[in-house]
Amino acid sequence: MADKLTLRRGDRLVLATHNAGKLAEFKELLAPFGLDLVSAGQLGLPEPEETGTTFIENARIKAHAAAAAAGNIALADDSGLSVNAIGGKPGVYTADWAGSSAHGGRDYMVGMRRVEDALQAVGAITPGDRRGAFNATLCLAHPDGREVIYEGKAEGTLVWPPRGDKGFGFDPVFMPDGYDITFGEMPSEAKHSWAPGKVGLSHRARAFAKFVDDALGGGVEH
Repeated sequence: MADKLTLRRGDRLVLATHNAGKLAEFKELLAPFGLDLVSAGQLGLPEPEETGTTFIENARIKAHAAAAAAGNIALADDSGLSVNAIGGKPGVYTADWAGSSAHGGRDYMVGMRRVEDALQAVGAITPGDRRGAFNATLCLAHPDGREVIYEGKAEGTLVWPPRGDKGFGFDPVFMPDGYDITFGEMPSEAKHSWAPGKVGLSHRARAFAKFVDDALGGGVEH
């Protein structure tokens, strides 16, 4: 049986990320719960080397590194885009496909272009040939080594050229099933909001809903 880790209003939760876009999404998701959310970047914690070959392995690496360094329960997300026609790539190497920008961060326009070039190289032209999914794995880790894993997935189609300036990462080229707009064109409340009985469309929102049900008792703890 999996370990049980619970959080209540006022508890500190370290988000194991140095990514400002990811931090913004989690702040919005966690706003109703009254947690003291702080990121590994804000605490000046080092970024561990992500040597895993699966989303679960990398989420574990990040969560346990942050929990141990901060002496606090930590939550890590490892997510990525897997495209069927190119063998599930970029997968766990999604961020690496983006390379680095001149300012030191990721250049996701480069990453989106690389995915499109790979699709073109295998003749993936029609929507049916351009299927893919965003995957998200959350790991909630305690400094004593306990952990709980939550997974979410959003399926859709890759479009080109990129559309929209909302969200971050590969959002502008991903059109979720049932919609004619990309994650990059979608307001955040539709993409990744949470409310009792309502789960956002994104992979991260779906993993987050499982985290809420388990670690936050399905709602706001007082």
